[in-house]
Amino acid sequence: MTEEQAASRRRTVTDAESRVASRYWWDLDADDYQDEHGAFLGDVDFVWCPEGVREADARLLGEVRGKRILELGCGAAAAARWLEGQGADVVAMDLSAGMLRQAREAEERSGVRVPLVQADALALPFASGAFDIVCTAFGAIPFVADSGALMQEVARVLRPGGAWVFSITHPMRWIFLDEPGPEGLVAVHPYFDRRPYVEEDAAGVPTYVEQHRTLGDRIREVVAAGFVLTDVVEPEWPAGHEQIWGQWSPLRGRLFPGTAIFVCYLA
Repeated sequence: MTEEQAASRRRTVTDAESRVASRYWWDLDADDYQDEHGAFLGDVDFVWCPEGVREADARLLGEVRGKRILELGCGAAAAARWLEGQGADVVAMDLSAGMLRQAREAEERSGVRVPLVQADALALPFASGAFDIVCTAFGAIPFVADSGALMQEVARVLRPGGAWVFSITHPMRWIFLDEPGPEGLVAVHPYFDRRPYVEEDAAGVPTYVEQHRTLGDRIREVVAAGFVLTDVVEPEWPAGHEQIWGQWSPLRGRLFPGTAIFVCYLA
């Protein structure tokens, strides 16, 4: 892809277009996504990122036993099932029926079941103060136009002092093409261009939308929603980890971060 071609895929979309595109894409891609990444993610495991950080080791959520937890943008809900095994009371939620179908299939394989809810992250179907913890590993946040409103919704359903922990693609990755090889080492996009990456069908209708915010934008969003930010984890690429996941690769991972994990609590 040339720089000109890449730039042409950045344009403004509405919240409605973003929502429709996300449901369309993840319903369509659910099977292929699980075929490609399911072995790495597991059926009952909590993997924060392609670098392989696991909640079993990192304990970014703190003590989860006995806690009421919402996994937002759960995909196949492997993290929710892992949390259930740790003694948490968990609900797994996603916009995509295709991904929730994958979650049900993983339940059959693993024998571990959690409640599955299909809903929009901007209109969480839960009472205020219903959860002790909300978490997501690459779910929901990059796929809504108004992520600040999402942060407000998370704050609404959390109890005071509740934890909000989420991982996203590191904002600096937006500068580069989504390529795991040497072509992905050259900066071609302005970091401050907040227009989303958009794929379209032949009629120009968005079929995939991924939003970009700077590191400062994310901090302002969580603070504006009433959270206290306690950490931003930028996982280093682990020695001996040679797996390529999309644009994540050993080559790029050893030079600059691919993931940012935000650890917050509701004041």
